[in-house]
Amino acid sequence: MPHDYIPRPDGDFSAWANHYYESVKKWWETNGLNTSELKPLEQALSAWNADYPAHVAAQNAAQAAAGAKTMARRQLEPEARRIAAFVQSFLSTTNADRATLGISLRTPGRTPGRTPATCPRVSIESGQRLTHTLRLHDEAAPTRSAKPRGTLGAEVWMKVGKEPPIDESQLRFVNTATRSSFQVTFPSEAGRQTAYYWLRWVSPTGERGPWSQLAQATIAA
Repeated sequence: MPHDYIPRPDGDFSAWANHYYESVKKWWETNGLNTSELKPLEQALSAWNADYPAHVAAQNAAQAAAGAKTMARRQLEPEARRIAAFVQSFLSTTNADRATLGISLRTPGRTPGRTPATCPRVSIESGQRLTHTLRLHDEAAPTRSAKPRGTLGAEVWMKVGKEPPIDESQLRFVNTATRSSFQVTFPSEAGRQTAYYWLRWVSPTGERGPWSQLAQATIAA
């Protein structure tokens, strides 16, 4: 099959079509032909030159919107999971509450678990910019990086500011850490401030143990 002189990619076609029209018009005039015969070609090119850039702009806008949507979901989904984890571990939460919220239901008939008797110990790695990595241990086994048997994990509560919290009303729930390592990230405006942490073990059915000792670290900017 002979090679088609008209390019297939739209960008190449657009450049070719505009060059083609100007060149063929000049050739037409040089040979004394009636340029009115080129009117349909001129009109078709004019329509293309209006519609093709509009298509490119719409395509770029769609790609930008898709990227923004993906980023928004990456921010929203962890926040939704963070709150759901707190609701799930809250002692008075019922399956009716869970159904209303659209989160996972608990298997009926589960008996309450044992209230944790110990509290977490935490060390904070703060060298990374706008990030704290919490390393959790149990006070009864400080050399082991494992949560106590029968616990879901540790509730992480935090305050960022100049003064440490005086009670839990000044704290913000961050998430339930189900592993021995837990990362907290901060917005840029939190840089050089101090983050204060209180933690407590929580059972799978929502019973909470005593608060840990205050842990704190500066947020690297």
